[in-house]
Amino acid sequence: MRRVLVIGAPGSGKSTLATRLAAKLGLPVHYLDRHYWKPGWQYRDAADARERVRGIAETPTWVMDGNFSDTFDLRMPRADSLIWLDYRRATCIRRVLVRAVKDHGRSKPDLPEGCPEQFDAKLFRWVWDFPAKHRPEIPKAIARYGTHLTVVRLTDDRDVAEFLRAAEAA
Repeated sequence: MRRVLVIGAPGSGKSTLATRLAAKLGLPVHYLDRHYWKPGWQYRDAADARERVRGIAETPTWVMDGNFSDTFDLRMPRADSLIWLDYRRATCIRRVLVRAVKDHGRSKPDLPEGCPEQFDAKLFRWVWDFPAKHRPEIPKAIARYGTHLTVVRLTDDRDVAEFLRAAEAA
C-alpha cells in the first residue's frame, strides 16, 4: 500500500484510520477537508479544490481521507488501495454528535484553521442521507475508476482493529 484512499460517511472514523494507517506505513496523510474548506467553514472554489487534490494524487505516496466524489476520477486511478468504512448510520450519527459536543469550538488537525468543530444541522442531514444518496456512488466509482484497486470494506471497529493489526504485521 503506497497510495491509499480512506472513504466512508462522516463519523465512520476516516481521519482516525487515515492517521493511524499513515503512521504504520510511514506515508504522508492528507485530509481532504483541509483542501475543500477555507476558514470560517467557507467552501473553497471547486476548481481550486480539484487542483489541490490533483496535486496530492500525483505525488508518489499518500494516505488520503475523504469522500468528495467529485474527485474520485483523479484519486481512484492513482490509488492502489481503497479502505471503505461502511459503518451503520446510527454509529456515524452518534459519533458526529459526540464529536460536536466534545470538541465544540476546537480546531482539529484534519480540519483547516478557522474551522472549529460545531453543531451543524447540514452535516447531520448529510450523514442521515448518506446510505441512500451518497453510498451508492462508491461502488459505481470503483467500477468506473478503480477496478485495479485492492478494496477493503470495514463495517465496524472490530474490522478496523483487525485491519490495522494485519497492516502492522505486513
